[in-house]
Amino acid sequence: MANHAPTLPLLTPYKSEKFDLCHRVVLAPLTRQRSYGNVPQPHAILYYSQRTSKGGLLISEATGVSDTAQGYTDTPGIWTKEQVEAWKPIVNAVHAKGGIFICQIVHVGRVSNSGFQPNGQAPISSTDKPVQPQIGSNGIDIDEFTPPRRLRADEIPQIVNDFRLAARNAMEAGFDGVEIHGAHGFLIDQFLKNQVNDRTDQYGGALENRCRFALDIVEAVVNEIGADKVGIRLSPFADYMESGDSNPKELGLYLANALNKYGILYCHMIEPRMKTVGEKCECPNSLVPMRKAFNGTFIAAGGFDREDGNNAVAEDRADLIAYGRWFLANPDLPKRFELNAPLNKYIRDTFYISDLVLGYTDYPFLDSTTRLFDIVSCGLCKYPVKCFIVACGYAKMQLIVALYEMNSIKMAFLLAM
Repeated sequence: MANHAPTLPLLTPYKSEKFDLCHRVVLAPLTRQRSYGNVPQPHAILYYSQRTSKGGLLISEATGVSDTAQGYTDTPGIWTKEQVEAWKPIVNAVHAKGGIFICQIVHVGRVSNSGFQPNGQAPISSTDKPVQPQIGSNGIDIDEFTPPRRLRADEIPQIVNDFRLAARNAMEAGFDGVEIHGAHGFLIDQFLKNQVNDRTDQYGGALENRCRFALDIVEAVVNEIGADKVGIRLSPFADYMESGDSNPKELGLYLANALNKYGILYCHMIEPRMKTVGEKCECPNSLVPMRKAFNGTFIAAGGFDREDGNNAVAEDRADLIAYGRWFLANPDLPKRFELNAPLNKYIRDTFYISDLVLGYTDYPFLDSTTRLFDIVSCGLCKYPVKCFIVACGYAKMQLIVALYEMNSIKMAFLLAM
């Protein structure tokens, strides 16, 4: 009898109350800034389809809940009918390949400026303290942030309602659930962290008050779409956008326990070693106490490689591991992990550019000759057929959708050479 190598922990199946996953490698939510005018675009069909495997879990890029939620150029939203319709073919493409697709919904709060806000108004936040200018994503430009307006207590229910409506819209678009973005210095984090939140009302001061806004959103979204379709992302140890906390372990534990009341599908936490963007640091803290406290599926993210991810699952430190930059650069990441194959290096300079191919859909598969097309049910057009989505990185042609109907071929050139 032949000896078989043991299955890697990352590649073992995982069953939750809602989903049966074939492996534990999750596509982390990744801002890509290619949704022109805040509307998802057809080129995202190929991007997400490339990174889909049967029984794999994908989390979408951060998607704005309202017209005040934006803080970056060309990030998608889900508050209008046009945006909902634009998401549908992207979701269909993921489902056609057997993937499970979660929509991450976000409000950036004070991480914005008046140029992104309706009528040029000030961004909103838990505070009126501004974020200091930051070096931009290209490493050269300086991002400026308009001093925010502190939300009144009577305005907060409207923001909660924006999240509720966004969750409803995500269901209409066909997503399998939503992830509430409560991390990385955005609006929810601005309420959670005591180095930002300087309120003296029921949303500030004591830990339970600072967590009230986040939990109000969770409750509203659960009531709208069901607890088995709701996750949340948290980064209690991080200090993104000047949003740190004096006792992050206490904050993380409080939230992990409080979330159990709502029975949500999962909690997605950022490793303590990722205190700032993209940089791992030595850290004595661990997510294990939060993992033990939370009753549902626990997803860990932040600085994982193949070995570290396998160890985290094997040691029961997490159920699932979310990969960002490595999944961005390796659309077949689960297969590469299975074969212990070399990984494509990611190119940071192309993370946030507007190009719809470069640094987006042109990262090669292990066997590029067999991956020049994907077959998906994209729903782009009126034809009830399968589509060949062709992405050829070796020719000037950027994206073609070939529509096959019976014996005739109809070519729809969505994007020119």
